[in-house]
Amino acid sequence: MTAHRLTREEARRIAVGAQLLDGDRPSSLLDVVERLTFLQVDPTAAIAPSADLVAWSRLGAAYRPEDLQRALEVDRALFEHNALIRPMSDLRLYLADMASPRAGSTAWAWVERNDRFRRDVLELLEARGPLLSRDIPDTHVAPWPSSGWTNNRNVTQMLELLAMRGELAVAGRRGRQRLWDLAERVYPPGTPVVPVEEARQIRDARRLRALGIAREKTVAAPVERWDVGEAGEPAVVEDVAGTWRVDPDALARPFAGRTALLSPFDRLIHDRARTTDLFGFEYILEMYKPAAKRRWGYFALPILHHDRLVGKLDAAADRKAGVLRVNAIHRDARFTRAIAAAVDDEIASLAAWLGLEVER
Repeated sequence: MTAHRLTREEARRIAVGAQLLDGDRPSSLLDVVERLTFLQVDPTAAIAPSADLVAWSRLGAAYRPEDLQRALEVDRALFEHNALIRPMSDLRLYLADMASPRAGSTAWAWVERNDRFRRDVLELLEARGPLLSRDIPDTHVAPWPSSGWTNNRNVTQMLELLAMRGELAVAGRRGRQRLWDLAERVYPPGTPVVPVEEARQIRDARRLRALGIAREKTVAAPVERWDVGEAGEPAVVEDVAGTWRVDPDALARPFAGRTALLSPFDRLIHDRARTTDLFGFEYILEMYKPAAKRRWGYFALPILHHDRLVGKLDAAADRKAGVLRVNAIHRDARFTRAIAAAVDDEIASLAAWLGLEVER
């Protein structure tokens, strides 16, 4: 198949539209998660948790965090797995992976060595669940070995590993703490299981629809794959080396831009190589850097204006003082009066959504 030839502007507009960041806003939280395929769970809340910021940037003032909690815990329209919130309709695409044997894995060898511990957890949850991890006794035989922060965190590791293989599931949260229960009491009964290879191809196609344009192969992603295999159709982007895969349905989609403030974990910018290739935008999350070495701020929000990433907002929510404190707006492009006004309006909208006043 002859590759589609795209300008960088066309490629950017495809990417922005695919991520529901153009002028045609979605109508519901479920629409957002089904299109994006997931919301990433992260505990950092310098402004708001990332999952809420991603939903707000698409839905605007109509979104409330309790909508997400209700969809997860009451409606069961969404589920949390491996720190990602996905539509329950996609569960069928992950069940085969959960059930797949993992011969030779150090983690699964540890579970097998601690089979009595595993059965203790399952029996307790069957009798009393859902429970927080702190309410589950540690009856390990062999401790969880790690040179990092998970060393000897036996209960947490057992819960997460049993969830990875589909025996347990996150039933909800109390604050930031997860509630655990048997998977059969969280996931809908009778959910069909799509075979591994077929499920992979469907996931690749859904990932490409969510991204619009992506590399066929990329470096390993920290949370969710960024590449899309053979989904879609081949494309080349003007002045960018290599080939891409593009969602053919996105090629003729009209584009109307808007201004948006993005979570540092937003999928539009999470693949830093793609962000550089298409947007010419440099971004690093600096929360792990010493304050003196930060260029843009602890939790700077990338600023999208139409099909360009034009800057970063260094701000923090001071809920005790009742303000969204704007420390700086770092400009990566020239701000016209229209851009400056649109960014100010979006900052005001963010503050209003948080129930805060803007302080500069």
